[in-house]
Amino acid sequence: MSSEHDAAKPTNFLRQVIERDLAQGSFQGRRFAGLPGDAAHHAAGPVDSARIRTRFPPEPNGYLHIGHAKSICLNFGLAADYGGICHLRFDDTNPEKEEQEYVDAIIEAVHWLGFDWNAGGVSHLYYASSYFDFMARAAEALIDDGLAYVDEQTPEQMRATRGDFNTPGTDSPFRDRSPADNRTRWAGMKSGRLADGAAVLRAKIDMASPNINMRDPAIYRIKHAAHHATGDAWCVYPMYTYAHPIEDALECITHSICTLEFEDQRPFYDWLLEHLARLGLLARPLPRQYEFGRLNVNGVLTSKRKLKAMVDERIVDGWDDPRMPTIFGLRRRGYTPASLRTMAERTGASKTNIWVDMSVLDGALREDLEGQAPRACAVLDPVELKLTNWSRVFGSEGHREPCQAPAHAQRPDLGTRHFELGPRVWIERDDFAESPTKGFFRLYPGNKVRLKYGLVVECTGCEKDAAGRVTSVLATVVPDTKSGTPGADAVKVKGTITWVSGHDAVAAEVRLYERLFTADQPDAEGRDFRSVVNPDSKRVVRAWVEPGVASCEAETRLQFERHGYFVADRVDHAPGRLVFNRITGLRDGRAK
Repeated sequence: MSSEHDAAKPTNFLRQVIERDLAQGSFQGRRFAGLPGDAAHHAAGPVDSARIRTRFPPEPNGYLHIGHAKSICLNFGLAADYGGICHLRFDDTNPEKEEQEYVDAIIEAVHWLGFDWNAGGVSHLYYASSYFDFMARAAEALIDDGLAYVDEQTPEQMRATRGDFNTPGTDSPFRDRSPADNRTRWAGMKSGRLADGAAVLRAKIDMASPNINMRDPAIYRIKHAAHHATGDAWCVYPMYTYAHPIEDALECITHSICTLEFEDQRPFYDWLLEHLARLGLLARPLPRQYEFGRLNVNGVLTSKRKLKAMVDERIVDGWDDPRMPTIFGLRRRGYTPASLRTMAERTGASKTNIWVDMSVLDGALREDLEGQAPRACAVLDPVELKLTNWSRVFGSEGHREPCQAPAHAQRPDLGTRHFELGPRVWIERDDFAESPTKGFFRLYPGNKVRLKYGLVVECTGCEKDAAGRVTSVLATVVPDTKSGTPGADAVKVKGTITWVSGHDAVAAEVRLYERLFTADQPDAEGRDFRSVVNPDSKRVVRAWVEPGVASCEAETRLQFERHGYFVADRVDHAPGRLVFNRITGLRDGRAK
């Protein structure tokens, strides 16, 4: 790590923990045999070349969202900054909710964010289901050591005997069975002869513990369900709280970073690993768990159940709807990987949950795109501007006046845009007012404005339909005022407006997105999120764009001058059908 690189990174308690561990040599001499495995496996391997190992461990039961992006950036980022390796691991221990579709989507999302799990030619992509054999062996070792037992109480009985924060739990009547008896009954669980819910395997810890998670937690349950990776090989599956620490240890994870809701599970995490290491199954030094505050974003839902309900009920147009907080939705909206990484870095890692506004991400996006997004002109609410003296000034109604503009004022390497001005022009409807308010410097009868990159024109009036709606604005060209020519500044104007020509502009569908909910916390205090869905969260307009935009490929981001940043939709945009999504405005509109 270079000192220059370190100085650019804001510190947080996780960085302090890692730096302390490296300074103290907490994981020095740790061995890693190239692939995950038990104590004997790693003992035969070389000293681990990775200074630290972290992991991002999603369950493949849905699409990743903005909160997951924070965790991805944190785990992969810390590993990269401290000479380590981050694993991508699928916690696929719940067969009824997991699908290969989600596995594929998660892999794509992590790659899109700019991260990779390959190091030294080795792929560190792992699956909890690959460790099922070891997990069962570890469970049997706990049984033999008197630290686990088969409980045949009903789920209702187990809940009743668990106690609460004020009342200690009550021992199960099956708690004192011998290891041999428990082995027999465990074999019955594995054989498939017992129905779902007929028995569970529990760790034997302390039913009077003040931490309810330590009151003999279940570590295996019966579930007759096909697994997306192992098929029908198993009818018992490990509980997440049992599987997760074992996965970390088999992979030689040093810093197991998770969100605060797992803080109360840390004592069981440590209890389990310590006993399995004592029994010779897991290598030391053991992983350590650290919890950071969850990132919450105002106006956003991240509950997978509620996100699925929005998709199923067609409140949105799918998991990748640009209003969705899923990584696929954010990508389709047009947010960049760099903007999400910046947001993750700036929100840091603290020991408390934090709330931020979506404007934080919008600000990061503007910073990313300001220096690189090409500019273009677009008219989103068009009304025609007729230049009534065109033929007198240029000698022909068919004359076309060539105009040009930089693709980016600070990026000459991006080249020049070329377009033409003619007698019919599209302008924004709100650039004209019959009776202007104070401070209105655009088109109104008798006022002059500059058509940006073009000529000065003077408004003479308008035409209306039978309902009184303006159908066209009338103006005359002021000769010899073309931008970039001698005399262009001879006529002084206070207003400049954007435009596209009627003869060469290209039609486009533009989707204008706003926040999906009208409340910062849509489901606060048990509220039905459906009651605060914003009916105006998506508005589709027929727009006109300058001709060069027609060649944009899907996912091209650009700035429509005056309007903000837009992206060519990655699904619907195609040659002959231009579709653009507004990502964000040029400034935070919520402050207005």
